[in-house]
Amino acid sequence: MRIMGLDYGTKRIGVAMSDELLLTAQGSKTIFNNTLSETIAAIGKLINDNGVVEVVVGLPISMNGTHSQKTKEVIVFTEELMKSVPVPVKTWDERLTTAQAERALLEADMSRAKRKRLNDMVAAQLILQGYLDHRRKG
Repeated sequence: MRIMGLDYGTKRIGVAMSDELLLTAQGSKTIFNNTLSETIAAIGKLINDNGVVEVVVGLPISMNGTHSQKTKEVIVFTEELMKSVPVPVKTWDERLTTAQAERALLEADMSRAKRKRLNDMVAAQLILQGYLDHRRKG
């Protein structure tokens, strides 16, 4: 039993998976977001292959709490995902996770090319870890 975290982007979607005890999140992979149907099929396969029971999609809310065009895109994607996968799909406030991911990769002294490849996956890991931590406290 695992929970999957997603960091949605128009070009790439970062994927993270929880451990089976639902305590920690680990970056899993990056999916290239070519077409909606291909992307949802790839996510569906990951759900089936990994025993995922729930999906958490990072929702990019601005610092003042308003919704941007990107927020609306993520909501549309999440609604399509909900229709297509057999597990619950939720959104989770992802404010600052991309910046946190970039900072962590910079501190690890990674090259620009490697940071670009890993940033989405690390952001998904941060989104999922925040959600897992909140679940344990609540």
